[in-house]
This record gives sequence, C-alpha cells and structure tokens, in this order.
Amino acid sequence: MRTLLAIGVIAALGVPAHATEPAKPSAKKYVVPRTESGQPDLRGVWNYGSDTPFERPAQYKDREFLTPEEAAAISKQIRDRSAQLEAGDAGTPIDPTGGYNQFWMDYFGQGANLRTSLVIDPPDGRMPPVQPGVKVENGGLGPDTNGTLPVRFRVGGINKDGPESRGLSERCLMGYSSGPPFVPSLYNNIVQIFQTGTHAVIMTEMIHDARIVPLDGRPPLDPALTQWSGDSRGRWEGDTLVVETRNFTDKTTSFRGAGAGKDLHLTERFTRVGPNRVDYQFTIDDPKTYTKPFTALIPMVRADGDLYEYACHEGNYGLPNILSGARQDEHEATAKQGGTPK
Repeated sequence: MRTLLAIGVIAALGVPAHATEPAKPSAKKYVVPRTESGQPDLRGVWNYGSDTPFERPAQYKDREFLTPEEAAAISKQIRDRSAQLEAGDAGTPIDPTGGYNQFWMDYFGQGANLRTSLVIDPPDGRMPPVQPGVKVENGGLGPDTNGTLPVRFRVGGINKDGPESRGLSERCLMGYSSGPPFVPSLYNNIVQIFQTGTHAVIMTEMIHDARIVPLDGRPPLDPALTQWSGDSRGRWEGDTLVVETRNFTDKTTSFRGAGAGKDLHLTERFTRVGPNRVDYQFTIDDPKTYTKPFTALIPMVRADGDLYEYACHEGNYGLPNILSGARQDEHEATAKQGGTPK
C-alpha cells in the first residue's frame, strides 16, 4: 500500500515524489537511430509512468520546475510515511479492501524532469474549464457513482444491476490508463511500438490493445465510422512521429470524465530524445467539451523485458464476482425480511 498512501500525500502536497533533475545540455547532439526504412527508430517497450501531478498545484503558480532539493525532501517524506504500511496490506481511504498493494504498483520512479505538472499548455499548467453544461462524471475504487446509462467512464460503476452498469475497464472494453492519449496511472503504464515503412503499431499493456497507424498518406475514415480508440493517421515531421486521431465513439468520455468524446481531435507526438527516452506529447482539441485546447508532455523511458499479454476477458473474475456478490446480498436481505429468496 505504499504507493496508494503516496498518491494521497502527492495529492495533498502537489509535488512529484521522484522527479529528477532535467538532462543537462550536451556538447554532442543525440543522433536518433534509424530503422531499415530510414525512419527515426521508436521501436521498443516504453514506460510512461510518472509521479508528476497532471495539473500544477495552486501553490506553485507560475513555477514550471521544482528544485532538486525540494523534490528530494518531498520524496523522503512520502517514503517515511508510507513505510508505516510496509509490513501489511491494510486498506486505505483510496482502497478500503486492501486489494492494491505495492507489488502491483509502478507509480514511483519514472519522473524524468522536475516539472510541477505534466500539462505544459496553458502556461499555468492547468486544464482549461469545460464548456457550460458539460457533465463531468468519474467512477472510482470506492462507492458507486450516481449516474445513468450508458456508463461512459472507465473505473467503477453506477450500480450492480448488470454488466452494462459497470465502468468500461471492468468490462474489459477500455483500459483506464491505456488511452489514447496515454496518462500515467497506478500500474501497467507500458506501451510497445512497432514500425514498418508504411505503418506504426502502438500496443498498450492495459487491455493489450493494438492501435494500427497508417503512415502512407491514406485518407481518414468517414466521420460516421467511430471506434473506441478513434481512427489514427500518422506522418513524420523531422524526427517526430505525429499521430492525429479522430472518429472517437461517444460511448466514452472525452477526457478525465468530461463530456462525450465524439468530437475529440487528438494530436500525439513521439520524439526520441535519447537512447532510453522518448518524449510523448499530446494535445486535446475538443471545443464542444473544453473552452480551449491543452497539451501535456510525458517522458517515456525504456522498459526492460517483454510485454506480456493482458488477458482481460479470460482473467476477468472481478466483474462476475461483483454481480454475483450483489445478488447474494439481495438474497440475504430478502430472507432477513421474511420473504422468499429468489
């Protein structure tokens, strides 16, 4: 539970736990390796986990970076406090069941800069407001969220009447951290990139979803054809792979629980900046949901090992257990009131 405690501390303090000093300028410019097709080589397994807050905490105002000393002090404080839970898996306010222990977490340790937020535009490091009337609805690990069908958020649910009442990730339809775009989460912040001369494939660990990105200039799909992960088209701008995605379905939210995503225009940029680092930048332009576009920058670091299959449906014991547990509760409640259990 060290990580779950740390998340609470980070939320309270608004400080990344393991940010490290930005890379110092080198006299020798990094030369990006090339594939057999002559393209910049982005192939490999990359970790986009980060302990930097997505939005800048209010106390930092116009400060884009922390000092190394500030980051180290906060990191020590978090570790000292989380060490109290080291020996056990007791629950926390975030997860009262104690189901998420430190074994699963990769929240610590991928900070590649001292930024006070992953949002880099607007300059205040904060997401713009949603448009008037736009509904923001987020599920979570705690009690169910008040809402109506269809359920568009990814974690939690509105009730336990049936599978349609649960979030998209519980139903193995969309991973809660797999994007697009990619946003760091508690675990499984892994993506593998494949390349040929005409295509790139972006495969996420969460739900094991592979997004195929044509690079050959073909036209996009008809706007009427929508998909969970949208319709992506890619191109090269110098050493940067630019991926533009539209045609998202309205069966999921636009971003972080706001509105529907059907009109979302997502632009992602993948730039190899070192032998073990790719800078991932995304811009969300959704004028029906947000008052203006915004951009985030997330460093991705090379991950050791292979990307194994995330067999969500095959191993999804959670969903049937949630529903069967609810039926058992109903059965016992009926019997207690003297009725005939169904």
